[in-house]
Amino acid sequence: MTQNLQPQARFSELGIAPKLLDNLERLKFVVPTPIQHQCIPQALQGKDIVGIAQTGTGKTLAFGIPMIQILSQMPGNAQGLILLPTRELALQVDQVLQTIGRPIGLRTAVLIGGASGYQQKQMLRRGPHIIVSTPGRLMDHVQQKNLTLTNMKIVVLDEADRMFDIGFMPQIKQILAMISKERQTLMFSATMPQAISEIAHRYMKIPLRIEVAPAGTSAKNVEQEIFIVNKDAKMQLLEKVLEDNKGSVLLFSRTKHGAKRIANGVRAMGHTASEIHSNKSLSQRKMALEGFKTGRFRVLVATDIASRGIDVTGISLVINYDLPDNTEDYVHRIGRTGRAQSFGKAISFATSQEWVDIRHIEKLIKKTIPVRPLPVLPPRRSMPAEHYEETSGFQGRGRSGGRGGYQGNKNRGGQSEGNKNFRRRY
Repeated sequence: MTQNLQPQARFSELGIAPKLLDNLERLKFVVPTPIQHQCIPQALQGKDIVGIAQTGTGKTLAFGIPMIQILSQMPGNAQGLILLPTRELALQVDQVLQTIGRPIGLRTAVLIGGASGYQQKQMLRRGPHIIVSTPGRLMDHVQQKNLTLTNMKIVVLDEADRMFDIGFMPQIKQILAMISKERQTLMFSATMPQAISEIAHRYMKIPLRIEVAPAGTSAKNVEQEIFIVNKDAKMQLLEKVLEDNKGSVLLFSRTKHGAKRIANGVRAMGHTASEIHSNKSLSQRKMALEGFKTGRFRVLVATDIASRGIDVTGISLVINYDLPDNTEDYVHRIGRTGRAQSFGKAISFATSQEWVDIRHIEKLIKKTIPVRPLPVLPPRRSMPAEHYEETSGFQGRGRSGGRGGYQGNKNRGGQSEGNKNFRRRY
């Protein structure tokens, strides 16, 4: 069943309880986004939901508001579980939950890699209402008997397609099998690969499908273009693009080693830059992201660990220094700009050998991306050769059919970080 409503209502008309509604109004949340408008009333009725919406459309409140309200009205030690693909996204979701739920006594626990195991155990001992976790770290705590899943009444799979694509399907099946079948299950995704349908059929009760944008739809407020450039001229093209475009820039590299080289090259051009990838510790990644949010760094160079889970407003430009290995990641990357009704721009660098990959992207987003003529490039800077070393191109990668994309796409990423007072005050 597909629900298609127009977002005419205000939050005050969606059945949200008074105290929670007061918090939303205090935070200036008045008019819901389409996914919030459609999901919240249905979820408050206890229905299982498969929500299809682009990154940045407000999915966290779409499941967070019903989860907090339903748990507050349940007796005993009822808990909720939110599973996400990356550490950054887990921290971001927890921050939103705390913002709207802390005034009514909400307690959460965040279970992710790279953070103190002792502190996570302490959070679990305090009896959190909601656990926010990556699948792999949740299973670690279950196996160590730090928690059980017997009290889970609501389960949310957020960015489900990404979790499946990076190899978390086995853990997710294990986790769902441990939780009572009487639970409510909400699954959110920007795309609709076969794995989503499989989970919905096997683990959900007649789920309501709510789709506010066709799977694979790219952000409507993002101007997209491509430059065809030789691999050894990419850094020169980058210098020209950074010179011609103002504002903050999120740049994607295929590899973590490439991200480091590119960040060094950007700094050599005179721009402030940092990088975020799996070789960085959680604290380093948080510092890089915070520096980017506050404007300390103009350019943030990232691998696809950041294509989802970076909630930064006002990103002017997304640069695909390398095309993504997984075609669908293109949608998530460019979705980092043009958010909240603002306009943004996405520029991709591609070699002449990558036309097939460009066509796959265009087929997914159902539009042709303009190819711009190569501008006059600045002279190559005198810097270590590694700054210009190639970090892109699908040639020689041995790609074979990957999940969630077109044949020939293969994701190469590793597993990403895969009470009473509360109810009384509510």
